[in-house]
Amino acid sequence: MENTAIKYTFKDFQSDQEVRWCPGCDDYVILRSIQKALPEMNKKKEDFVFISGIGCSSRFPYYMDTYGMHSIHGRAAAIATGVKLANSNLSVWVASGDGDSMAIGGNHFIHMLRRNIDLNYVLFNNEIYGLTKGQFSPTSVLGQKTKTSPYGNTQPPFNPGELAIGSSARFFARLGGNAAKEMTSVFIEAEKFNGTSLIEVLQNCVIFNDGCFAKYTDKSVRDDMQLYVEHGKKMIFGKERNKGLILKGLKLEVVTIGENGIKEDDILVHDAKEPDNTLHLMLAKLLNPVVTGIIRSVKEPTLGERERDLVDAVADSVKFTNVDDLFMSGETYKVK
Repeated sequence: MENTAIKYTFKDFQSDQEVRWCPGCDDYVILRSIQKALPEMNKKKEDFVFISGIGCSSRFPYYMDTYGMHSIHGRAAAIATGVKLANSNLSVWVASGDGDSMAIGGNHFIHMLRRNIDLNYVLFNNEIYGLTKGQFSPTSVLGQKTKTSPYGNTQPPFNPGELAIGSSARFFARLGGNAAKEMTSVFIEAEKFNGTSLIEVLQNCVIFNDGCFAKYTDKSVRDDMQLYVEHGKKMIFGKERNKGLILKGLKLEVVTIGENGIKEDDILVHDAKEPDNTLHLMLAKLLNPVVTGIIRSVKEPTLGERERDLVDAVADSVKFTNVDDLFMSGETYKVK
């Protein structure tokens, strides 16, 4: 339901609970960015719901002055699905970590994306289990030494974007954990999208995995190591804005404008709305630079819409008007 009478500020979405994250954690940036985004969504405060599972990120509902639920490990996607299908007017948000989403909650995660539930899922990816004190997670890199891999992690990690697009995600965005302005903008766009919106945040854990994304997010390298894509714009990046992407054969290649005959016209234009996910998958997998911004945004019917269409179709063709008629139809007999 749209709200045209009340204008909120970010303070209206701050709860009275003390925020208990470690000083310097990017979770603070995500929290404030969402609190700034919600007033721009033209919805009543009581129409927002935040669902979480287990982990540092899952404290999120306590810090939002909205409806919410701190659920159980790995089940946030399932519970959020139920909430949305029960009341389609609600703006449903999930706050979940990489372990909560892709380990114990992996099955719910991929099927939420496949079904295209109309909700927003913020994936706090810090490549570690932070709340339980530093075990390796499904996104921890090979060789990483943790409390449960003291000699180095031997399990290849998931790339969340690759997993998501492979699971038929229609909306996938990625952001650095220190990109507050871009984060707020993407959260607003995610809410406008009709379907599952997945936003991966490259979130630093200052205690157990400090600097895990510094090679991309540190201010000294960010311009050269991140390509922030926008629909309809050329994929250009770099401090001098002279680097870009071209497609060479079946691979993306980084080139420098002005070298080897490369012109700005040669640089690929980002099309987030292309139904074929081939290029979106390539962008999600690219590591040098890492691609941020809205990588994919393709409109398709949601599960709720498909279910409503099915109910309407069945209702139009059914010949029964009440349960008694149904029970008394076909071959029946009376017991005396």
